[in-house]
Amino acid sequence: MHDYDALRDYLKRQTVPELVLSFEAIEDILGGSLPRAAQRASWWDSLRSPQEKMPQREACLAAGYVATRMPDGGSVKFKRLKKEPGRRHAAES
Repeated sequence: MHDYDALRDYLKRQTVPELVLSFEAIEDILGGSLPRAAQRASWWDSLRSPQEKMPQREACLAAGYVATRMPDGGSVKFKRLKKEPGRRHAAES
């Protein structure tokens, strides 16, 4: 089991609404290899099965981003969550 705090912290420092990171870049941030399961799109999809708590998804949400594996199968798009006026999103609770 990986600790995804480094990814969360990296994403929190970002100011762009969207960014794409290769698996290699994510592994550099984490300081270790991603599991083989990271090849599956569903492993990254923050909005799929939200009741299923997975540490990589929770790290992204805690940073205010949702993650989607790119069609190239070797990178992930992180898109900033939109905040509704007067409401906090789940990552802020």
